[in-house]
Amino acid sequence: MPGCGADSVGGGWRQGTLTNLLNPKTGAFYVAVLPQFMPAGTGHFAGGLLLTTVHISIGLLWSAVLIGFARALRGWLRKPRARRLLDRVTGTVIGVFGIRLALSD
Repeated sequence: MPGCGADSVGGGWRQGTLTNLLNPKTGAFYVAVLPQFMPAGTGHFAGGLLLTTVHISIGLLWSAVLIGFARALRGWLRKPRARRLLDRVTGTVIGVFGIRLALSD
């Protein structure tokens, strides 16, 4: 099937969908979090489907924004200097979180 290889958009979409459907944390999220946002008098299926659609739409929008920024910065992100900077920033943030955790009550 053309366009459905492992490195294609269709293949990535299929792999991501399958991963999310088989991830127990996704189901636990929907069971634990979504019911508290269901409007009174709304059917469980219809309300859950609506909230799930909103969640998926926000996720797709956020992913599209991240992809757009990554494409715009592609040349800069490939430079070794940029990689070193990102590694340093990430390491610093993780280190600060670790120190705060160690010093917290």
